[in-house]
Amino acid sequence: MRELRGVVKGLVSTRHPLLVHIIPIRRCNLACAYCNEYDDFSQPVPTDVVIHRINKLADLGTSIITLSGGEPLLHPDLDNIIAAMRRRGVMACMITNGYLLMPDRIERLNRAGLDHMQISIDNVMPDEVSKKSLKVLDKKLQMLAEHADFHVNINSVVGGGITNPNDALTVSERALGLGFSSTIGIIHDGSGQLKPLGAEERGVWDKVRNLTRRSYSRFNHFQEAIANGQTNDWRCRAGGRYLYICENGLVHYCSQQRGYPGVPLSGYLTADVKREFLTEKSCSPSCTISCVHQVSYIDHWRAPQTSSVTPGASGHGAGHGADAELVQIR
Repeated sequence: MRELRGVVKGLVSTRHPLLVHIIPIRRCNLACAYCNEYDDFSQPVPTDVVIHRINKLADLGTSIITLSGGEPLLHPDLDNIIAAMRRRGVMACMITNGYLLMPDRIERLNRAGLDHMQISIDNVMPDEVSKKSLKVLDKKLQMLAEHADFHVNINSVVGGGITNPNDALTVSERALGLGFSSTIGIIHDGSGQLKPLGAEERGVWDKVRNLTRRSYSRFNHFQEAIANGQTNDWRCRAGGRYLYICENGLVHYCSQQRGYPGVPLSGYLTADVKREFLTEKSCSPSCTISCVHQVSYIDHWRAPQTSSVTPGASGHGAGHGADAELVQIR
């Protein structure tokens, strides 16, 4: 019902964000070769600062806030941050690598009020690209199945750097067997742009997609075009419906376009949301950022964009991003 209210609210008005990713800590306990969304030294953002940002986002009318990173479970006061989201009536979500989960930690997340957790599992056996493997994480998944009161989604991947595409099918089958939902991601290139699948990867992608047919994403052809290396005709609402808030409290279009608009959240107003809602982004035809697309899709039918911007033209764009920025098929 809370999710449905958020959808209805989004249909009624375009003056507020629907989904925001916020970074409470940039540090991560892993070092996956394809990811540049982490470091091994950053201190956590002070709790009062994170909560102030959450309150600002709630004041803007945000429906869903997802904690990302880095690894958010490294933040020492994460439970209070989640509770602050719930106090403001915001859907509380988190993307984690799962390594730090234990039964007592899961129970604390239950009490804090977490609504949704996503874990990406990149392979069956750990390799030089990623240690986020089913072999390592399967016991954590069993703990979640036994203790979690929140929704759990397991994301598998195909594409560049993944040694065995069939691992994605194994991961998805295991996730569904434990009662979780499952998505599959297509790893994009270094600028978040198109990277078409090879024949073997496409076969696995189709098999996983057939396992997980129920999804809002089934109502558009965004992922199909990406798998084929084709562009998409859509209106990116980043900066309006979707925001990415870095650890410094700046608003960005997404993790792949950090620096645009690159302004403090503290001064971000409804007028800024409305302006960016109507701003066309030149990177959108070849974009693979599923979370932005699916949030934007709710408004595809209305409000043609009347201005334009070219993110990354001055070299501010980021490289390949974190789990949140994979192309996902539920």
